[in-house]
Amino acid sequence: MIDSHTHLFLCDGSEAYLVAAAHEAGVERMLTVGMEAESNAAALAAAERHAAVFAAVGRHPHEAAGFDREAIAELTRLGANQRVRAIGETGLDFFRDYADRDDQRRAFAAQIEIARELDLPLVIHARDPEDSSEAIDEIFATLDASAGGLPVILHCFAAPQRVDDAAERGWYCSFAGNVTYPKAEGLREAAARLPDHLLLVETDAPYLTPQAKRGERNEPANAAVTARFVAELRGVSYEALERTIETNARELFGW
Repeated sequence: MIDSHTHLFLCDGSEAYLVAAAHEAGVERMLTVGMEAESNAAALAAAERHAAVFAAVGRHPHEAAGFDREAIAELTRLGANQRVRAIGETGLDFFRDYADRDDQRRAFAAQIEIARELDLPLVIHARDPEDSSEAIDEIFATLDASAGGLPVILHCFAAPQRVDDAAERGWYCSFAGNVTYPKAEGLREAAARLPDHLLLVETDAPYLTPQAKRGERNEPANAAVTARFVAELRGVSYEALERTIETNARELFGW
């Protein structure tokens, strides 16, 4: 199994513990995802220390203020490292609005171009207020206009109303622990019907601990917990789902 999206630098415990615990749970590879300059450096350093770890570098929507030419140059430089396998997470977050929306849009557009220049997948963060789809709708429109041909990962997929639209575009949907929550009926339906070749699982650790582990901080080992749940949703064995997800991740990240 793999964890397509984690933040090792935010998790409890040492990197060595987290990687070893993941290995013991059957999680053999993981993508640790930066969010701004400091965590991008931390993600890349972790990837250079551990063979099982690869990095994504980007500017999270919350951190979009001040994203300038220097930031673009730094992300481009980091992204050229062979241990970096994606750009992001980037996108739009209209739930928290920690950064001005126009700043978010500029950072998002720039990272699409970085991903294109480096021929890397693009990791998308999307979050809306309850009963709104403004951010996800704008993200789809922006990607349609500017990201044609780029591999796209809708991280922590939470837009079940757009799962068919994502599939039509060939975008990967990565399901986190929130698919296991009792009230997540829409997400479970989306996870059950997404085509095999576009399916990923993740932890988004230390966030979104699966229901079976609620009360604990999340970690990459729990990707296996979410994967077992998704396998049941899809009516397949864990081993079959594992093969599917590992194939998808290998195709996407080249690891």
